[in-house]
Amino acid sequence: MGPPTRRPVPPSRRLTSAEALTAAVYGQPGSGARFDWGLTGAAELGRVCAALVVVDVLSFTTSVEVAVARGMRVHPFPWGEQAAEYALRVGAVAAVGRRQVTAAHPWSLSPAALGAAPVVADLVLPSPNGSAISAAASATGLPVVAACLRNAGAVGRWLRRQGYGTVDAPIGVVASGERWPDGSLRPSVEDQLGAASVLDALSGVPGGLSVEAAMALAALASTPDVSAAVRGSVSGRELTEGGFAEDVDVAVRIGVSDVVPVLRQGVFSAA
Repeated sequence: MGPPTRRPVPPSRRLTSAEALTAAVYGQPGSGARFDWGLTGAAELGRVCAALVVVDVLSFTTSVEVAVARGMRVHPFPWGEQAAEYALRVGAVAAVGRRQVTAAHPWSLSPAALGAAPVVADLVLPSPNGSAISAAASATGLPVVAACLRNAGAVGRWLRRQGYGTVDAPIGVVASGERWPDGSLRPSVEDQLGAASVLDALSGVPGGLSVEAAMALAALASTPDVSAAVRGSVSGRELTEGGFAEDVDVAVRIGVSDVVPVLRQGVFSAA
């Protein structure tokens, strides 16, 4: 297919003069692949990019890759009790917290558990970071791709085949990050390395990398053992010490998947 063209911004999304000025600075103009953090970064890139990539290695996007590879459709949803109600409305199964798993309800945010649970047609998978960002990004109407260490190369190759990565059709790569107890963003090693792995696969796009994307990629170049870095990170140690080391094991299997989960009409399925 030919290069994607930027769609006109619909009236409901017309930028105010202040928003346009902000986008001119924070949107990292003049580059084909861009990088930012969290929900706010995704919103900024969503205004100016033609496609978005969400990275939440521990564990939302890894869980999405595992579920979609097994044939499930994944509905992203912000963290909270309303996920079960939403699942009832759409005829899906709602995933629960890791510690709420039972023999009768084995679906959770744990990628290891999802790899062993029975396959269901539709799964609502809430999380406070990657899933919340994906759900919000779906409102932009842009292609939203779930990437992790397992499929970063495949995601980059797919985006390039679709013609994204030019100055006119840039890609925004969003590292979800974690949360501090006060709710503020905590940048995380695993998501920076996951995003950088996608950017590595995009390093030759016609529009080049923004400064922010290039700096994220530099972190990958200076990390001799990505798997060890993720295991030793705060998030990796938190899961391991909490009894979920297998989730980290699943997440650090680098480049093992060609599955590219794309969010269409609010649901992730294979490209």
